Parts: sequence; structure tokens; C-alpha cells
Amino acid sequence: MPISIHHLRDGNASHWAVCRDGRWGELDGPLADLLAVPLDQARAAVEAAARQARGDMPGAETLPPVDRQEVWAAGVTYQRSRDGRKEESSGHGSLYDQVYDSDRPEIFFKASPWRVVGDRDAVGIRVDSGWDVPEAELGLVLNAAGEVFGYTLGNDMSSRSIEGENPLYLPQAKIYDRSCAVGPAIVPSWAVGPGPFRIGLRVLRAGREVYAGTTSTSEMTRDFTDLAGWLFRALSFPAGVLLLTGTGVVPGADFTTRAGDTIEITSEALGTLTNPVVAVGAAAPGKEQP
Repeated sequence: MPISIHHLRDGNASHWAVCRDGRWGELDGPLADLLAVPLDQARAAVEAAARQARGDMPGAETLPPVDRQEVWAAGVTYQRSRDGRKEESSGHGSLYDQVYDSDRPEIFFKASPWRVVGDRDAVGIRVDSGWDVPEAELGLVLNAAGEVFGYTLGNDMSSRSIEGENPLYLPQAKIYDRSCAVGPAIVPSWAVGPGPFRIGLRVLRAGREVYAGTTSTSEMTRDFTDLAGWLFRALSFPAGVLLLTGTGVVPGADFTTRAGDTIEITSEALGTLTNPVVAVGAAAPGKEQP
């Protein structure tokens, strides 16, 4: 990554820093400040910090690259995602064809900023779900005007068994503790251009690879500007927002993520997001854990 923006913690304090070629420079304020101003002004602030970069990482712990930003997500933006949704559904498959072909995309709320986990932190699978998968995605970091400030990697953890039972259960399939990972950093849009971005996914179990797949944002049926425009059509985000753009890597019906697994999402331009898997929640009353 030629230049990247990191959220760090040193003791009880958190702060933002810029890394360029292994050297670090402090930003004067939080990400929310950068996303509240025009893109050229935010770029000037980042470049000024990069010019002052020197020395080692100014912090002991890496945090998810959000502070006041909600995370939203788009679905069925790749043909493989459409096919996977149809595969898991019982009698509802035509709904996903309609979403894939429609002018209006599927966009849903994913996580409040305090629910987001970062690189090396644990993501979760629901105890009351029997079929769970990671969703490796490109994340758009959008400013208050809806412009692309930067890119990051995201993991939109999903219960395929819950969503497949009924599409109206999507919030329960998608929104729960530790269901959203973002990181490891933000790469500014001016540093890498508009893509396309190749994204890889690996799942390791006891150190052995049990699933691997790749995709590219060139395979998306919608572009970044279109998705951002729909998100901002009737919503405002004064401190900016993260929008996950959907996944083109969907494991087959014979695979489910398990507690103890490790998930790696990689992009040459954006780094690697690594998360161990834990079980979260409780089984439904009177029912055994799947």
C-alpha cells in the first residue's frame, strides 16, 4: 500500500495516522473530520501528514478504520451472489433475480461503528444458525457529499440458513454482534484509482485451508457511483459512511464456517484482513444448538 490511513490505540487514547513507505505521520483529527469536508481539502490534510511521516507506528493496537461512521452494505451485486442466494432459498429464488436486474439495488444497514471489529479481532457466527459464511467485500469510504474518499476491505458475515428460511429474516442473518469486520486500513482513492480490485478469500481450520476463492470488482453488475448514489438518495451522513459493495465469492452449500476457523480477506492494493471466528448468542429456547 503506497499510502494508508490507520486507526490506532495507545493506552486509553485512540488516534489516526498515515503510513507511507513504512513511515508514520499523525493526523490532526479523526476520520469524521476528513469526511465532513470536500475531497480536495481532505486530501491536502492526508498528504500533509504523509510529508511529515517518520519513525515507527505511533500506537500499540490497530482499531477498525471507523469512528463515527455507520456501515451499510449492498447485496446481489455479483452474479455469483445472486446464484448463492437462490441456492439457499426455499421458494424465494425469483426475488434475487428481480434485485439483480432491477435499477434499484438492495442496500441495508449492517453495523453501528461501535459494533465493527477490526483486523485480528474475532468475527462471529450465530449459535442459532447452522450454515454460516464470510462475505469478502470491497468497502467504499464515502464522505458527506457521497464522494469516494478511500477503500478498505470488509467481511459481511452472514447466516445463510436464517436468510434462506425467509428473506424477511435478513436483518437477523446479517446484523448481530461481531458480524462486521473492516480493515486493516483505508487506502485513499487518489492513491490507487478506481480499480478494478481483485479480492481473495481463505478460510483456515486448524491451520489447513478448507476454502479459497477469488473475485474482482470488474464482475460487479453495478458501479461504485451508482451504489453510492442510491445510498445517499434519501439519507445524509455528515461524518461519512462505509458502504460494503457485495461479494462475488460465495462458498457452496457443502461449506459452513465454524468457531475456531480463521478468515483471511486479501487485496494486493488494500492489504489483508484477518479474523478468527467465535460463536455468539444463544440457541432458541427449547432447541439444541445447530
